[in-house]
Amino acid sequence: MFNYLLILVKQKTLNIFIMTNFMHLSLVAKLAPDDYTGFTFFVGCMAMMAASAFFFLSLSQFDKKWRTSVLVSGLITFIAAVHYFYMKEYWGEFHESPTFFRYVDWILTVPLMCVEFYLILKVAGAKTALLWKMIAYSVVMLITGYLGETLFKDQAQIWGLISGIAYFAIAYEIWLGSASKLAKAAGGAVLESHKILCWFVLVGWAIYPLGYMLGTDGWYSSILGKGSVDVAYNIADAINKIGFGLVVYNLAVKSTDK
Repeated sequence: MFNYLLILVKQKTLNIFIMTNFMHLSLVAKLAPDDYTGFTFFVGCMAMMAASAFFFLSLSQFDKKWRTSVLVSGLITFIAAVHYFYMKEYWGEFHESPTFFRYVDWILTVPLMCVEFYLILKVAGAKTALLWKMIAYSVVMLITGYLGETLFKDQAQIWGLISGIAYFAIAYEIWLGSASKLAKAAGGAVLESHKILCWFVLVGWAIYPLGYMLGTDGWYSSILGKGSVDVAYNIADAINKIGFGLVVYNLAVKSTDK
């Protein structure tokens, strides 16, 4: 009965999203053949939606303790897909970086990505203190980044510094802090998956501070110059969000097969 209801809910969610998009097709701006930025927005939207369908439709095959982790993976890519749909339209209409929509997407999805660390480490006894700590770091990182990139551009390097400190706090927590200790205590597939997620944060998330510096003025401008990094952002978003989910999915498969 539970599996039947779960399938109905997933199908209803996907149908609502698909119908909403078809209702807005007439509003979609036409993309030029050489508009590679617009192309990556479109591909990003489709990739995120496909990943969401994959994660949602696979939920019933996992043990109950792993369903929440896979569900969160689907929510991350689903939220991103909706925002990428509107970012694509914004870009097609104005040919400006959709900073507002991007940060709304990040403020919802990045904390959820941090939640994934807590969910996979619950088997090793992770406490809610770790959950709220990771969420707090991510929210501070994103809010200060938004303030520096939009409202207080003349103080961008200060807000960027605060955002960077929050980012490194997340990196420290998962590489050397309590999250790392819990992963080592869990061992096996949990430790392996934790390490992969850590590399996503350290390497995959590194594009975002770089993009911030390219889009704002500061001491770094004389070194990096100025430029648009929407294509890099779009590719990084797809790799990081879908990659996070696939790591969690793989962990759930391994743990369920035991």
